Amino acid sequence: MPSPNMAAFVSSPLVLSGRVYSNTSVAMAATTVATVVASRRFRDLLTLRLTAPTHLGLNLSLRPMGSSAQVEASRAAGSEAPHHNYESLRVTAAQRHILHVQLNRPEKRNAMNKAFWSEMVECFNKIAQDADCRAVVISGAGKMFTAGIDLMDMASTILQPEGDDVARISWHLRNLIAKYQETFSVIEKCPKPVIAAIHGGCIGGGVDLITACDIRYCAQDAYFQVKEVDVGLAADVGTLQRLPRVIGNQSLVNELAFTARKMMADEALSSGLVSRVFPDKEVMLDAAFALAAEISSKSPVAVQGTKVNLLYSRDHSVAEGLNYMTAWNMGMLQTQDIMKSVQAAMEKKELKSVTFSKL
Repeated sequence: MPSPNMAAFVSSPLVLSGRVYSNTSVAMAATTVATVVASRRFRDLLTLRLTAPTHLGLNLSLRPMGSSAQVEASRAAGSEAPHHNYESLRVTAAQRHILHVQLNRPEKRNAMNKAFWSEMVECFNKIAQDADCRAVVISGAGKMFTAGIDLMDMASTILQPEGDDVARISWHLRNLIAKYQETFSVIEKCPKPVIAAIHGGCIGGGVDLITACDIRYCAQDAYFQVKEVDVGLAADVGTLQRLPRVIGNQSLVNELAFTARKMMADEALSSGLVSRVFPDKEVMLDAAFALAAEISSKSPVAVQGTKVNLLYSRDHSVAEGLNYMTAWNMGMLQTQDIMKSVQAAMEKKELKSVTFSKL
C-alpha cells in the first residue's frame, strides 16, 4: 500500500541526461510517459533491494585468529555506555548504534546473583528508551556464557521466603518468581533486536535468557543445559514457555527438560536453537557484531516494527496478526525512511550511507 511519501517520490521531477522534466515543462503526454518510466524504475530497484542477497559477517569470520582476538580485546576495552553502571553486567558502546552487554562475573562463571535479576531489568529498560541504540549483542565474559543461578547467593531468598503461614509465604514467592521472570521478558519486550553470542556453558538460567533473545549464535565449545530438575525444581522463568516455540520440537524439549542433559553446539544448530556455529568465541563475536552492524544500517522504524509484529504474531492467530499489522503500518508507512531507502537504491548507495533519524 503506497504512502503519501511514496506517491510524492514517484511524482517528483525526473532527471534525464542532466535536464529536469516536470509537469510545467513538458506536455501532458510526455509527463505520463515519464511517470510510468519512473514508476517502473522505482519498482525494479525496490525489488532489487528486497531480493539482493546479504552476506553477514562472512569476511569477518575469515580473519586470522590473532586479528579476531585483538578485535575482541579492543571491544572489551571499549567505552563504557553512559548511565549503565552495574555490579553483574558491563555495557559498552561497541560500534555506532550497537551496545554490547556482557554478563560480567567471570570469576563466578557469570552466575546470576541477586544484583543480576534487577540489573538486567534496569539495563534493558534503558536500552529500550535509548534512541541511539539499534541493536544489542549479549555475551559472557571469561570462559563461559553463564553457569546459571548463583545458588550460594540466592539460597536465603529462595529457601527461606518471608511470610507467617503457607498463604503469605506463597504470596511472597509468587511475587518473587514474577519479578525474576521479568528479568528475561524485558529482553523480549525491548524493541531493539538482541543477539545472543554464546560460548562455553549456557546452563539453567542461561537458557531462559537466550530464548528471550531474537537471534542466537554460538561457538563450537558451547553447550546448553536445562539444569533445573537437577536442583529439584521446574524451570520457572521462561525456558519451558519459550524453548518449544524456538525449536518447534516438543519431544526434544521434553527430553532436555526432564534429563538436564547437555545439548552440544552441533545439535543446537540442527534443532534450530542457534542459527550459526563458529570455531571459537572471537570469530563468533566478530560475526555477531557484523550482524548487529548490518541490522543497525536499516531503518529503525522498519526493524523495530518488524520485531514488535513478529512477537505479536507468534502469540496470536494469523488473522489477529494481520489486523495488528494493518493498524501498525497505517502510521508507520508515513515515515521518511521509505523515501530515504528507495533513494539510496536508485542512486546505488549502501544503506550504511543513509542517515536515519533516531527512534
